[in-house]
Amino acid sequence: MSPALEALMEGCRYPGKGPLKGGVMLEPFVHQVGGHSCVLRFGEQTICKPLIPREHQFYKSLPPEIRRFTPQYKGVVSVSFEEDEEGNLCLIAYPLHSDPSDIENKEPLADGEPKNKLLKWSKKKPSTLLENERGRQSRKEEKSKSNREDKAEVLYYSLEKGNVVPQIKHNPWSLQCHQQHLQRMKENSKHRNQHKFILLENLTWRYRVPCVLDLKMGTRQHGDDATEEKKANQIRKCQQSTSSSIGVRLCGMQVYHSVTGQLIFMNKYHGRKLSLAGFKEALCQFFSDGQVLRKELLSPVLQRLKEMRAVLEACESYRFFSSSLLIIYDGAPPPAPARPRPSRGGEEEDEEDDEDEDDEEEGAYGGRSQRRDSSGSGSPLVDVRMIDFAHTTCRDYGEDVVVHEGGDSGYIFGLQNLISILSQLEEHSND
Repeated sequence: MSPALEALMEGCRYPGKGPLKGGVMLEPFVHQVGGHSCVLRFGEQTICKPLIPREHQFYKSLPPEIRRFTPQYKGVVSVSFEEDEEGNLCLIAYPLHSDPSDIENKEPLADGEPKNKLLKWSKKKPSTLLENERGRQSRKEEKSKSNREDKAEVLYYSLEKGNVVPQIKHNPWSLQCHQQHLQRMKENSKHRNQHKFILLENLTWRYRVPCVLDLKMGTRQHGDDATEEKKANQIRKCQQSTSSSIGVRLCGMQVYHSVTGQLIFMNKYHGRKLSLAGFKEALCQFFSDGQVLRKELLSPVLQRLKEMRAVLEACESYRFFSSSLLIIYDGAPPPAPARPRPSRGGEEEDEEDDEDEDDEEEGAYGGRSQRRDSSGSGSPLVDVRMIDFAHTTCRDYGEDVVVHEGGDSGYIFGLQNLISILSQLEEHSND
């Protein structure tokens, strides 16, 4: 285990006693808006996901020019399905002591156990005193509500204005991924109870109310090793969505509109149905505060996309099949300006202490975060990153039979169209 990973684990150790001591209890990563693998929260600034050999190889060998556009890779841990002192089943991460060559998961099963009561399994039977009609009806209604949310492609929640952070709900898509993968792990835990996960940078940690847009990039989504059935299925999805026409489609979204107090979730099934006009409208929703387009967000996003396009055009033989692009910013309303207060000499002075508190506030679920960039320009922090590399290939992958030439034209095509659409939005917002 590297010193960096050892230090990371040391800061997240499970504090209790018993068999879980020394490990890190994994929690749901509540800001997952797309994908099918379950993503877990390892610590304030770190997430983890099931190790897929090809993706692991990519993170270990990616060139520096691409590295700046991807989450930081932090290592590998071994994850076990265990029972805590109260009889609840949890996922616990431990340092990896085995040979790294033996860490391939046969299936990307993964997935997380929250401290959240909604997802905890308990082996203890409830008291019969609680088994009354009112209790059964309450659970039935809660389950029915959960099922409706799982099936809904777009969800709207109204939050009370003020301190919105405690009101932020789990993204329904992340809950669905957790429940499905937890059930599979529970069923397989008797036969196999060690899974390897990679640790990656949590891109949302510095934001109080993360607004996240997941865009599936490229005109082709199937890898070179896909079965004929998988290939046909992916081609059909591309043909029936904006992937074929503009090389990008919406795969998931969560956004908070600070003016209206509305929190919006949108999943991949809705994204597949969007026409070009619908896709543009979704982008307008994402970059809106509920009343007007936040045009100050567009310029840094466009700059980042253009830099990424230039790098990918120079990346010989790389193909990022089924990869996504994440765009993230803070949807929390800006802090109120500090009010001057009388000094001891009778003159007014700024409340420096209050300003300091405004500059550094709680990030996603308790983290400390600077809400504005360090330049002092007042422009909001916006991040744009490439994620999900389970089907990536390049000339350096020696075992791949197919070797592609030139840059990834499908991905670059999607980037160019995204740049054009956002540029049009920016121009219209200035009219």
